[in-house]
Amino acid sequence: MTIRIGNAPCSWGVEFPDDPRNPPWRQVLKECAEAGYRGIELGPVGFMPEDPAILSEALDENGLTLIGGVVFRPFHDPEKWDEVMDGATRTCKALVAHGAKHLVLIDSISPRRAPTAGRPAEAEQMDKTEWTAFRDRIAHVAKMGAEDYGLTVGIHAHAAGFIDFEPELERLLDEVDDNILKICFDTGHHSYAGYDPVAFMKRHMPRISYMHFKDIDPKVKARAVAHRTDFYEACGQGIFCNLGKGDVDFPVVRQVLLDAGFGGWCTVEQDCDPTLDVRPLDDARANREYLESIGFN
Repeated sequence: MTIRIGNAPCSWGVEFPDDPRNPPWRQVLKECAEAGYRGIELGPVGFMPEDPAILSEALDENGLTLIGGVVFRPFHDPEKWDEVMDGATRTCKALVAHGAKHLVLIDSISPRRAPTAGRPAEAEQMDKTEWTAFRDRIAHVAKMGAEDYGLTVGIHAHAAGFIDFEPELERLLDEVDDNILKICFDTGHHSYAGYDPVAFMKRHMPRISYMHFKDIDPKVKARAVAHRTDFYEACGQGIFCNLGKGDVDFPVVRQVLLDAGFGGWCTVEQDCDPTLDVRPLDDARANREYLESIGFN
């Protein structure tokens, strides 16, 4: 089966739709294509046009396929449920309009978790009642995406949220039906959390529906963990380095995917701070060239 390589707006520093630092959405599409990718994620809903005709024309102009979209919202906060559902519903509608397949759910950063990113032994845990409600909110959106919109829904562990560390991710997987919830596996966040991405992949490949390729600079990670560095500050310090320059063994990742007969999209994500002197196009090209050098076409 064919593995296809895409990229995402977060590689251009786009984390929130209304951030004035964001580059223009047309520039992101153009540079993604120039760097050699044939697919791109939606980014935070509202960054790209929600009028399907406008976005379709721009995707076609750049030879890009829309792969999927991320709901990066505070699933952990019951007071912000309307915000979660707004993001989920709009993202689902956008994906269906463009024939995209992957809906990715991420519990966004919590102030209760931010200081312990990369520190599983110290992280605050939800009690049973809070966890159950949190799990059910994720399951509700997963069921909506899978059954109402026909999407493949994947949970994505993320530093400083309440699905961060491997035991939390595996607990959620045990408690939510795999017919509605798969895994969007992010190699970099798994390493950031202090776990072995390859070992996790080998145990869970049948449930992994989608991949995010991200690498971690081990020196920056060690400093960030030691100093309890804020997630976005760590991004600015370069914790997410170019692929092949960090501690994720991508040749082995590739082999695990091949051995499992994985077919579909793997999306590069190199979160960066758009205010710094970085050139996302250069990084996007370097990451594409690295993946080609280890056998991804």
